[in-house]
Formats: sequence, structure tokens, C-alpha cells
Amino acid sequence: MGAEARRNELATHDGAGQTEAERALTGDAAAAERELLGRLDGLGVFLAGSANVVMQLSRPAVGYGVMESKVHSGQVQRHPFKRFRTTIGFLDIALNGSPALQADYREAINRQHRQVRSGPDSPVRYNAFDRDLQKWVASCLYYGVRDVYLTMRGPLTPAEEEVLLRACSRFGTMLQMPGEIWHADRATFVAYWDEAMTRIAIDPALRDYLLLLLRARFLPFPLRLFGPSLTWTNTGFLPAPLRDALDLRWSAADERWFRRLTRTLGRAVRYLPGPLRRAPMNLMAADLRLRRRLGRPMT
Repeated sequence: MGAEARRNELATHDGAGQTEAERALTGDAAAAERELLGRLDGLGVFLAGSANVVMQLSRPAVGYGVMESKVHSGQVQRHPFKRFRTTIGFLDIALNGSPALQADYREAINRQHRQVRSGPDSPVRYNAFDRDLQKWVASCLYYGVRDVYLTMRGPLTPAEEEVLLRACSRFGTMLQMPGEIWHADRATFVAYWDEAMTRIAIDPALRDYLLLLLRARFLPFPLRLFGPSLTWTNTGFLPAPLRDALDLRWSAADERWFRRLTRTLGRAVRYLPGPLRRAPMNLMAADLRLRRRLGRPMT
């Protein structure tokens, strides 16, 4: 099948409006997932996005894979807005995209990741197709989505916890992680995460890179003016063991103000119209859909 015919076929499938998980779900289960995912607030991208990237890259094999990446077009220091578009769009497509859109974006990611592997002089061995590293990245994204929701909106019910964990498995399968190695339940994830937090090992070079990301030093002026505020909120969303590993100060007063601010913002944004409340995730995903429709590179 030619490229144009395939695009037309996939565009037709896009109209079905089903996500990958919804094909395996029916009735009330699919509706429960759509309803819960519809409550996710896009503001969390700014408040906690850098913190989540730092979590992912705190594992040296992931961190050095990014630091040494030969895919210059995806480096945040060189192309911050492109990196923002592709990363945030990935979140929305993984959670809400049609199966055809997810498949196309997965292949676009694969093309980039085929170039990400350690060389003879790399201090750690890495490969972007390592299933354990893919699981780690997806687990960080799930941790972040859940943490932002709980911090801004309050607790989830046991049923909602199950729905969110299942939906976030797509962060991994979009990266080629086999679905069967995803966490079976919340308790399994907690054991996995707690064990990972005891094994944090960040060398000076990786630490400097993570702090550069956290402090948004790569942003152009005048966006850099927002750096201190974003650094503070993102520091609040970091797990305490990771803050300690990066020698970041976080006092009891910081925690109190952080909780007040995030809960106030959570109450405020929930009254916004859905499309505005979900921005920028929905906007970045729309940009990727348009690029796909026009035959332009998605990554």
C-alpha cells in the first residue's frame, strides 16, 4: 500500500474515536476511562513537567541516552519548543489518541530511537529499545500523572486507581514496551517504585544536566524569567529521595506553601471549559495530527 493510501486509510480509522485500550474495553469500563482521563488538567505540564523528565533521566541509562543522543533535532537545549510539542503531544495521544494515530506516532518515535544506543566511550550501556528502560520511563509518567491529580484534586477511588494505572500502560506500549510487563496493580507499582528510589545513583555530569533541565536554563528570554517559579513547583513534585540526591533544599514551609498553591490552582482550573483546561496537551496533540495529515514529520 502506498504512503498516500495508507494515510487515507488511517484518517478513516481516526474517525472511530477509539483508543487502543478502549478496543479491549466495553460499555461502562470504557466510559469510566474516558471520564477519568477527561479530568486531567493540562496545567500540570508546567507545574510538574520538568520534574517528571528529571525522574526519567535520573536512571543513568536513560539520562546518558538523552545526554549523548545523536538525534540533535530532539535535544531540548537546541530545540526547546519542538521537544515540548513532541513530548506533550505524546502524552495526549497515548491516553486519548485513536489506534491508528498511536501506531503512526509509535513508528515515528521508533525511527528516532533506533539511533539511541551507547557507544564504546559511553559511561553506561543503554539502548532506547530496552524494555526495562521503557517500563521505567512509562512508570515515571504514570507516577507524575497520578501525583499531579492527587495534589491538585484530591484522592482517587480504588476503582479509579485501577483505571488510571491501566490507561497509563499505554505510555509504555507506545515506546514498544510489551504490555505484559506493566504493573499488575497499584501494590505492584508501589513495590517497584520504592525499590527504584533506593537505587538512585547520579554522577556529577548527570546531576549538572538534570539541574539544567529543572532550572529551565535552556529557555530563551523572556521565558527564562519564569524559571525560578517553575523550578520551585517542579522541585515540589520531585520525590524526596530524588531531591536529596540532587542536593535540592525543600523545607517544611516550602511544602506548606506548595500544597496551598497547588490545591488552590486545582480548584480554580476545574471550572474552565474542557478544551481550555486540558491545554496544552490537546493543542500539542492537534499539532501532531495536523502534521500527520499533511505528511510532515511528527517528531
